[in-house]
Amino acid sequence: MGTKAKSGTPGGLSERTSDIILVVLSVIIAFIVAYPLYYVLVASVSNPYDVYAGKTFLFPSGFTLKGYTSVFADKNLFTGFINSVKYTVIGTVFSVTLLYLTAYPLSVKNLPGRKFISIFFIITMYFSGGLIPTYLVVKQTGLINNIWALFLPGGVAVGNMIIVRNFFENSIPKSLIEAAEIDGASKWTTFLKVVVPLSKPIMAVMVVYSMVAYWNDWFTALIYLPGQSKAPLPLVLRNVLIKSSVAASQASTISGGYAELNKLTEMIKFSSIIVAAAPMLIIFPFVQKYFEKGMMAGAVKG
Repeated sequence: MGTKAKSGTPGGLSERTSDIILVVLSVIIAFIVAYPLYYVLVASVSNPYDVYAGKTFLFPSGFTLKGYTSVFADKNLFTGFINSVKYTVIGTVFSVTLLYLTAYPLSVKNLPGRKFISIFFIITMYFSGGLIPTYLVVKQTGLINNIWALFLPGGVAVGNMIIVRNFFENSIPKSLIEAAEIDGASKWTTFLKVVVPLSKPIMAVMVVYSMVAYWNDWFTALIYLPGQSKAPLPLVLRNVLIKSSVAASQASTISGGYAELNKLTEMIKFSSIIVAAAPMLIIFPFVQKYFEKGMMAGAVKG
């Protein structure tokens, strides 16, 4: 007597067929997501004319490293890299600390004025003074050409704070907090010895968010940090690209001068993207295991 194939889905597909379909869909989605960055990587070591001709779909064409050579030849690149590392570390520690100090009290149900404070924070997500009033405030506080201008005005990302607050409300057992308080632990001791160690997944998510935000932030430095000595890496790369574009526009067309400089500008453009993105791409795999768990726990309210 024959046996029926095991059905893994209501539609009658076998588990093996369902797995194959899911794997194929995952590969397609991964390709769609990863291909743009891969294309930029390939384009950064290819002849720009071949890129525009569509000859670099999967592999480099006219291999060259002139774009990277021009980027790394800039004397401000190393200084910009050190500045970006410094700003990212300081900004991440500062922002995550403020997130915890604001999110945890707001997760306590009996906090006096909890609803009003939450509404106050949420309002700032939809309304702001704009660039000019913010600049005037920063100027009046004496933070122009001071690195703290990068951190203080936007130290608390309200959207991230809400995610962390939801994590505290839904994922930290209230019984542990009550037990610590019964044993005589103060609010600070409970926070540091119980809450913080149990919130490593959401902390990893917030660290990644803050690191990416500060690493990619060039506009704030452009506004508040004049000069090259304090410029972060993205701003240095932007300046390199602008210099190359200006040189190309001013070059004479005699002997192909404009064409060659324009070609170099395009290579610098692609190379700058890879140089700016590479550090975050290297770091992300080390915290990726916490990312999904932390996001799911913090984004869903139970």
